[in-house]
Amino acid sequence: VQLQASGGGLAHAGGSLTLSCAASGRIWSRAAMAWLRQAPGKERELVAAISRGNSAYYEDSVKGRFTISRDNAKRTVYLQMNSLKPEDTAVYYCAADINAIYSHTPQNPDSYDYWGQGTLVTVSS
Repeated sequence: VQLQASGGGLAHAGGSLTLSCAASGRIWSRAAMAWLRQAPGKERELVAAISRGNSAYYEDSVKGRFTISRDNAKRTVYLQMNSLKPEDTAVYYCAADINAIYSHTPQNPDSYDYWGQGTLVTVSS
């Protein structure tokens, strides 16, 4: 398994969850990492991305609420989600772009080469 995501679950509005995604060694050193999500009936959208150089990008609706980070020693990318809203309900996927340059945070979902299995986040009102 190249990417293994975990940490989804049920939260109340205003609550917090943290997602984790562990990557294989052959991916980690080369990849910009991202979290994307897909809600029922909607297209997959990029939520946050982080470059190999730790530059971060956030989709407007999550700015100030979500934080993406990466731990090189653990080869793991995290998504800390605070102040959750019902509209954050979706299946969340981690993904890796092994062709991104060092400082780049790819924002096109089609840029990503490897995908984790998805983890469901449900936020109740």
